Amino acid sequence: MKTMKAWVLGNPGELALVDKPVPSLGPAEVLVRIDATAICATDLEVIAHGPPAVVGGEPPFNRNFTPGHEYMGTIVEVGPTVDEFAIGDRVAVEIHAGCGRCERCRQGMYTSCLNYGRNYGEFNKGHRANGFTTDGGFAQYAVNHVNTLVRVPETLTDEVATLIVTAGTTMYGYDVLGGLIAGESVVVTGAGPIGLSAVAVGKALGASPMILTDIVDSRLETGTRVGADIVINAGREPVVPAVERLTGGRGADLVFECSGAPNAVNEAIHMVKRGGRVCLGAFSNTPSLVDIGDVVTNNIFLYGIRGEGRSAVKRGASLMAQGRLDLSPLHTHTFGFDELPTAIRYFKDKVDGAIKVVIKPQEFRD
Repeated sequence: MKTMKAWVLGNPGELALVDKPVPSLGPAEVLVRIDATAICATDLEVIAHGPPAVVGGEPPFNRNFTPGHEYMGTIVEVGPTVDEFAIGDRVAVEIHAGCGRCERCRQGMYTSCLNYGRNYGEFNKGHRANGFTTDGGFAQYAVNHVNTLVRVPETLTDEVATLIVTAGTTMYGYDVLGGLIAGESVVVTGAGPIGLSAVAVGKALGASPMILTDIVDSRLETGTRVGADIVINAGREPVVPAVERLTGGRGADLVFECSGAPNAVNEAIHMVKRGGRVCLGAFSNTPSLVDIGDVVTNNIFLYGIRGEGRSAVKRGASLMAQGRLDLSPLHTHTFGFDELPTAIRYFKDKVDGAIKVVIKPQEFRD
């Protein structure tokens, strides 16, 4: 087994299916046969625009780079010193493996590694981020450090197992907010995969009420299936007055912003109560105007998150294994490995209500 099939990024927006060498193992690494890979909105940004991906210190185009960062699979080979996992283990894979030496990594904030992207050349610091700074999951095989692996519960299908990382991202968001105390009210804005996961994880942690806003009724309906107590269609009803009414005029304890809409941050600070906390979990394509006076006057805390730090993925997998967290409604479409361009179109254009689209490379297994 010397070569594998992989999608590589050429010019912006151009993907090609090619043969690449199967990656070799180093100490504390395993070779994962990729069984399923989910498509994320950030993958589309990488493929079309480059950032936040950076390969060898430069944009990722025409560098034989394979995108994709939400994948799971089966271990088929283990490297030197590996005894934490064995051949045949099903695993989900965290995106980030920090350098392990900077102060952020030592704090468990490896998604904010101070050596981000420094994994090349004479001064290689060892940082890796699948599908961002190193090859990702749109391939037959990938190499991963043992620190990034989480065992997949036996009850989960391959497709749903790709959502373990999504659960970890929202779990990390609640961590950064200082935790969620059962009975606290939460508003999630934006019913994409991250927002719907934030609803499901928040409900599993005891949020009450859990309020979800979006402009697409079908996604709001999915939100009710994963735990939303109340849904608000922001296209038909102003959300800030609605949240004020639902919370007795005081506002929500926590707001988890997952829409990336131009005015979403400002609305979030106006719907959280005094001394409340807002987590920003979505990229915005345009700068946002924020009422700083309201933030200061009302002692509001704003937190931004990146990825799935502090081993949150493992805790998300634990909730799924216990049956307390069901993200299966988020998976809506599965395509074959060679159908990646079609799968991307379904995800991007929300064809047939696509929320989370998965590709499976069975046809290339040995």
